[in-house]
Amino acid sequence: FVLPELFSNNKFSNENLIDKTVLVNFFASWCIPCKEEHHLLMKIKKKNPNLLIVGINHKDKKNDAINFLNNEGNPYNLVGIDENSNVAIAFGVFGLPESFLINKKGKIIFKHIGPISKEVLKNDIQPLLD
Repeated sequence: FVLPELFSNNKFSNENLIDKTVLVNFFASWCIPCKEEHHLLMKIKKKNPNLLIVGINHKDKKNDAINFLNNEGNPYNLVGIDENSNVAIAFGVFGLPESFLINKKGKIIFKHIGPISKEVLKNDIQPLLD
């Protein structure tokens, strides 16, 4: 995939994810469950500085997404705009938020539908990062 970046006129692609452990998180500023999990994404970023966290902004207004991340903090290393839902469809996203942990070989090793909770972070995500 190739997506425009939210905060610049640049683009990034799945090529930027090669040989990295990546957490891909589909979110939107209007998504209440996305707001519920946001502080945990900030915690993941702080605890795992070598983890590449990619936000895919889904069916959102660009300015709303920028304001949301500027106000709440930005846990993402890259934020792509998925205007046509092409990337969401490719990942099989049904609703927001959804998160995918991808290993350095490019394989999805964990998928979570819904907001990440403290329990999911502790029991499912963090052990795969340690």
